[in-house]
Amino acid sequence: MSGVRIVSALRTPVAPRGGALSGLQLHELGAPVLRRVIEAAGLEACQVDEVILGNALGAGGNPARMVALAAGLPDQVAGLTLDRQCCGGLDALVIGAALIASGQAEVVAAGGVESYSRRPLRLRTDPEGGPPMAYDRPPFTPWPERDPEMDDAAEALSAELGISRAAQDAWAVDSHRKALAADMTPEVVPLGGLHADAFTRALTPRLVARAPRLCGTITAANAAVAADGAAFCLLVSERVAAELPDTGLAYRGGLTLGGRVDRPGLAPVAAIRKVLERADMDAGALAVAEVMEAYAVQAIACVNGAGLDPSNVNPGGGGLARGHPVGASGAINAVRLFHELRQRGGTGLATIAAAGGLGTAVLMSVS
Repeated sequence: MSGVRIVSALRTPVAPRGGALSGLQLHELGAPVLRRVIEAAGLEACQVDEVILGNALGAGGNPARMVALAAGLPDQVAGLTLDRQCCGGLDALVIGAALIASGQAEVVAAGGVESYSRRPLRLRTDPEGGPPMAYDRPPFTPWPERDPEMDDAAEALSAELGISRAAQDAWAVDSHRKALAADMTPEVVPLGGLHADAFTRALTPRLVARAPRLCGTITAANAAVAADGAAFCLLVSERVAAELPDTGLAYRGGLTLGGRVDRPGLAPVAAIRKVLERADMDAGALAVAEVMEAYAVQAIACVNGAGLDPSNVNPGGGGLARGHPVGASGAINAVRLFHELRQRGGTGLATIAAAGGLGTAVLMSVS
């Protein structure tokens, strides 16, 4: 999409639920990053036209508005909160870019924020007048028989595609290895006493082999841990970018597509293919790709299905080494991609899968 630039991108450290960020409310997670991402671009809070963020586990009330106010943005910034589950953080960039390309905005802060630790308890009223019934997640399809739990859906991918536990465990070990080796200081806004992702560790094949089994080949080591975190990218028009000392990266396009509701992990494949087709690019031309690691099996399936080069995927590790703050994970992938491309150049892709069979892909480049 011509005419849209990403001029800064920052995130919090990611911490497992109940960890160092568990005492912070949503606006306390998001506001420090929003302030810093505006400052990093050389802009003022009064120049921001809109704040868009993904959030999947909150109780409504428009967290984007709360974050904008807590960050000191003008009252006129309305804020828009999205719930497309894991896709929300990337969807925010897609919508923000569309606002700028259409002339409705010139500066949009887009990202996601999630506190798994502070998520509200959910109760469903009984139409017969009985006591409320607790539930863990809303339905993602109208058909209970086609609405699998995420662990079950991941195990189904393993069986159908022949992706063994050994392959999944090896992916998880490699994710932690790459994360430990990477210097992500430039992209992280310290918060809650953390300066780096709290979950990353020296994972070994022996430790992975001992991980508790969740479902079949799916274990606590090759599935991402529930987590807290926030991330923002600042999108601007070319006119605004031309007045800044650093014009950032080009936003080349993005979209969200639906796929099979019972195989949500595969949904990004079609989105990747479509966004590359629109850009007249081949997957082999990508310098780097950030692919969501909700599960190792899902990441492997997406990399293979989209024809990505595994050596260029998640060079700083992925969700398995950080954790999965649902509505923020897509934005974290975008922040990672921004900084990786600043280091190596070229064109890159960020992608994420969501429950219910949705996949989002965003393309950006240095030119």
